[in-house]
Amino acid sequence: MHRISHTINEAFGKKKYCTSAFLDVSQAFDKVWHEGLLLKIWHTLPSYFKLTRSYLKDRTFRTKITDQKSDLFPIRAGVPQGSVLGPLLFVLYTSDFPTTNNTTTGTFADDTVILATHADPRTAAQYLQHHLNLTQDWLRQWRIKIYETKSVQITFTLRKGQCPPVKINNVEIPVAAMTKYLGMHLDHKLNWRDHIVTKRK
Repeated sequence: MHRISHTINEAFGKKKYCTSAFLDVSQAFDKVWHEGLLLKIWHTLPSYFKLTRSYLKDRTFRTKITDQKSDLFPIRAGVPQGSVLGPLLFVLYTSDFPTTNNTTTGTFADDTVILATHADPRTAAQYLQHHLNLTQDWLRQWRIKIYETKSVQITFTLRKGQCPPVKINNVEIPVAAMTKYLGMHLDHKLNWRDHIVTKRK
């Protein structure tokens, strides 16, 4: 959160445009692809490969409605929620999220934001679009789905005008003047007014 607000305030100080994409990841913890996760652990922490494979193997689920229970079905994706290892495994799974020299990335579990700053609004949008192109390829490769229409693009600036819209998966990300990120309400001028009013309520 500090990195994001610092990047925005730096853009304000230099009279630049800071355009951002707040991505809405769909059921992030439930959709972690086991084979992909094990592949990453094999490459990064090979000594923990067998332990992790054993931890994920032979897990099942069933549904219950009143006294009726369904059959057991195998769990082939997701990390166990409520467990100590769940968030750690998710961080390992997303640790190779793409980065670029012209953007700033903020991630906390499944909350992801990408920011691009430039004096020219078109250039800032181009930087952001390039990073989103890399991101959509990465999401497809590792079977992570996002809600394009629930994601948000915000241009933080004290100048007039906005950055051009950007797309992910060929869907234009909705433009907004405010969003909620990690429990904080961020408006396009970062004055925290909406956040304070909401917290007071």
